[in-house]
Amino acid sequence: MAAKFKRLNSRKLDFDNIDVIQRARIGDQLEFHRGVYSHWAVYVGNEEVIHLAGINSTCTSNRNHRFTIGGKIFAQAEVKRESVWEVIRDSKVEINNDKDKSCRPLRPHEIVRKAMGMIGDIGYNVFRQNCEHFAAFCRYGVAWSKQADKITETIMVGSAIVAVAGLTYEFYKMFIKDD
Repeated sequence: MAAKFKRLNSRKLDFDNIDVIQRARIGDQLEFHRGVYSHWAVYVGNEEVIHLAGINSTCTSNRNHRFTIGGKIFAQAEVKRESVWEVIRDSKVEINNDKDKSCRPLRPHEIVRKAMGMIGDIGYNVFRQNCEHFAAFCRYGVAWSKQADKITETIMVGSAIVAVAGLTYEFYKMFIKDD
């Protein structure tokens, strides 16, 4: 029964993704939901995208490495043009141009030209140069990642909580515990 449900769920996902790709316009940002994170790409037409992806040949198992793409650790990344179906894998895709509310998008042919001009090896940093930064840079001329902003904000809030807790403990030791 579980296998049948999984197959039905998979078919619905396939139909939903087909619908999204049929509606996609050149220059749209596509967001691929992959659980804890999203992968981003620029739609260039003919069911193809340009996106920032890890280079498999340089994959490393160093847990302290600061570069990750999709939970896998890579020493390098590359911008490449691929079939949208290769990128989708088993994830849900949606057109996400929400940043249009804050930034003015370039014209579709300019977006594609900018993305095409970046094909090849490129640096990667989860906080400053990830796949969402890439897609936003191509569409708006501004490298902006809401995911990276959320991670940075979470780290800052966590650090502030630890600092306040430490100060509170020191205050307690100095003024209250000695009584």
